[in-house]
Formats: sequence, C-alpha cells, structure tokens
Amino acid sequence: RLSVYVRPSVYQLIKMANAVARTTRNVGKLVANNSALFVCDMQEKFRGNIQKYPEIIEVASRLVKTFSTLELPIIATEQYPKGLGPTVAELNLAEYGVEAIDKTQFSMCLPPIQEIIKEKNISSVVLCGIEAHVCVQQTTLDLLSSGIDVHIVVDACSSRSMTDRMYAFERTRDAGAFLTTSESVILGIAGGSHHPKFRQLQKLIWNSAPDTGLLAARKQE
Repeated sequence: RLSVYVRPSVYQLIKMANAVARTTRNVGKLVANNSALFVCDMQEKFRGNIQKYPEIIEVASRLVKTFSTLELPIIATEQYPKGLGPTVAELNLAEYGVEAIDKTQFSMCLPPIQEIIKEKNISSVVLCGIEAHVCVQQTTLDLLSSGIDVHIVVDACSSRSMTDRMYAFERTRDAGAFLTTSESVILGIAGGSHHPKFRQLQKLIWNSAPDTGLLAARKQE
C-alpha cells in the first residue's frame, strides 16, 4: 500500500513552529530551590562614584535579607579589596554568614564559585552589584554561557555612568538575561502569600524601593 505525502502549508508550518517554541521557551520563572543571589563587588571605595549608590545599596540589602530569610545561597565577591576596600557595611554580610571572595578578574565566575554552583545545583542566579557594564555584565555572559539563567535586578545594579548602566542592561538582555526589579524577585521567589515566611518578606517591601534613577534615564532616551 502506497502512502501519500501531503506537504504542509506555510500556515501549518508556522503553527507547528509556534507550538514547539511554546513548549521549549524559557520564561525565566524563579524557583527557590535552585536559585542563588550573587552580590557583585559592592565595596566601600566606590561610594561617591557610582550612580545612586546609597539607593542601590538599600535595594541590595533587601535582596540579601530575602535570601537569608529563605535560607538560600548568597555568594559575594570583592574586586581587589586591598585597593578598593571591603563590601559596604550596610549589607551586613558577616551577620548572614557570607564571606566575600576576593577576585581580580571582572567576572564572578571564579573556580570556587563554579564549584558552589555545581554542589548546590544552582540553575538560576539573581544578580546585583556594580559595575553594570563591567563585572555584572561579564558575570552575566559567563553564567549564560554555562546554561544558567540570570535575573539582573536593575534597581540594585549601577555604574559610574548612567549611559554605561543603561546600555549594559540592553546588552545583557539581548544576550538572554532577564531584567527584573527587587520587589518582583522578592515576591516571585516566595511564590505567594501561602509561603510560611511571607510575612517576613512582606515587611521588606512594605515601603517601596527607593528611586534609583531608572525612570529619569528612560525619559531622556
């Protein structure tokens, strides 16, 4: 018996392609049990040079408290601390049992950090810190190249130049990173008000996050 091949129409091909895309597309949903917070080089020496640094620090502090509350991994680095100083005191890393790892390369993806990623089966990273166009960007590209989702918290990342900051966000988004906000991360990783620690997290966002200059920068575009 001969089988007859019927060539699908263009419409059918498009429909099939869209169906495949829907089933394979990574929408970047945060899942607590495979996520970690990366705090990139938020050091004392940068104070006074980074755009909206006090506000960036305040937002990053909310993220640190969130991941600590949920008992999720927090990984921090310091770029050449001998010259650039320690992590800013406001983040209270020592209080949460976090010891910053020294580095001289721009990316946070050092061998010991890569080992932590493997050991803890981390497949999604929430990233904050400075500078957006250098260390944050290079960390993002390295993580993406390793198949790890990256969620860049735009109100917790900055640079000395607002131009560098904004174009870094575009560059990393084009590479496949997800741009998000601190409140979106805090509520998203909780998953809902049913979470047993939701009330603790709710206190962190009771007051809106401070203005980090993003809307003003957008208006100037």
